[in-house]
Amino acid sequence: MPEQLWLPGLEAPPTPTDGLFFAVFPDSNTAAGISKFAQRLCGEARARGRPLAANRLHVTLRHLGTFAGGLPPAHVEAAMQAAASIRMAPFTVEFNTVASFASKPRPGPLVLTGTDGVVDLHALHDALHDALRNCGIENDRSSAAGAFTPHVTLAYGLPWAAAHPVEPVCWNVRAFALIHSLLGRVPACCACALAARRR
Repeated sequence: MPEQLWLPGLEAPPTPTDGLFFAVFPDSNTAAGISKFAQRLCGEARARGRPLAANRLHVTLRHLGTFAGGLPPAHVEAAMQAAASIRMAPFTVEFNTVASFASKPRPGPLVLTGTDGVVDLHALHDALHDALRNCGIENDRSSAAGAFTPHVTLAYGLPWAAAHPVEPVCWNVRAFALIHSLLGRVPACCACALAARRR
């Protein structure tokens, strides 16, 4: 195949190397229980998908972008300022449904979701949206608050399956974190370089 040439000013964009997002993590005991549950589901599905390790289980609250060559310090600082402005009391979350984010017939993620038990996650997500907008990161054209679906990814690469109720998984949310992920090098949630704790 001949080498592809780029016209001046139309060079290929640099490959993203770093990501930034806000997330909520279950406590270690709950994470261990979720991980065992995910392993069982993968075994029952008899698919190639593998469950996520306990230390990777989380709820993504807000993606803040991907970047090439490291994180922009001003972007990180603005995100930290936004996080510091959040004022919410601790709350309990409950996930009671297993659902597939796969598109028939292709395999995809299997996740835990909830309804009434994730209302406070919606409130935290919306508060972050407003705080980030005030700090100049978000704008009114950013991803709409209604598009947020709180979920915990259990495994990737599983076949589509109808959503069904499961034994509720609950934990107390007392903090959230700003996560620096090193794309393609380490699992995103194991590269926690920054933290923003709720007060």
